[in-house]
Amino acid sequence: MDFLDPILGIGEENLSWWQMSLRAIIVFLVSLVYLRLANSRIFGRHGAFDIVLGIVYGSVMSRAITGNSPFYATLAAGLSLILLHRVLAAVTYSYGQKLGFSNFIKGGMATLVEDGEMKKDVMRKHNVTENDLLETMRLQGGPVDISQIKSACLERSGNISVIVKKD
Repeated sequence: MDFLDPILGIGEENLSWWQMSLRAIIVFLVSLVYLRLANSRIFGRHGAFDIVLGIVYGSVMSRAITGNSPFYATLAAGLSLILLHRVLAAVTYSYGQKLGFSNFIKGGMATLVEDGEMKKDVMRKHNVTENDLLETMRLQGGPVDISQIKSACLERSGNISVIVKKD
């Protein structure tokens, strides 16, 4: 891979526009392979676990493009993050409840409304307002009357799910 060093500007203090462009293309393609390895969950569900990885991953990989960190070491660090995500997801899936860290890694669910009654203390704790509930009810096409709600939950993803009472 030493033949790529001058082309990618490895060891150079200042990168040219075409070296940064070539690095960007390579980082894009490598990232695409890494994300296929990780699966679409990273950017699909938007839980804290996935968002943190996305932010840190983007920050690390950008350093390979700009030359702020060694190119190959940065690609290795990006792969390490993806593999860490996979391992934590697998361990959480298999043993998370038993070991007691599933809620820490992936978050937990909170009941906001039960049998038409808002749980104000839970809503306050999670910064969910009555307007947030009403908006969710409108978006889900259900009744816009909290007394008609059997259950509303703040899901691990941050979304609010609503189950309407049956007539």
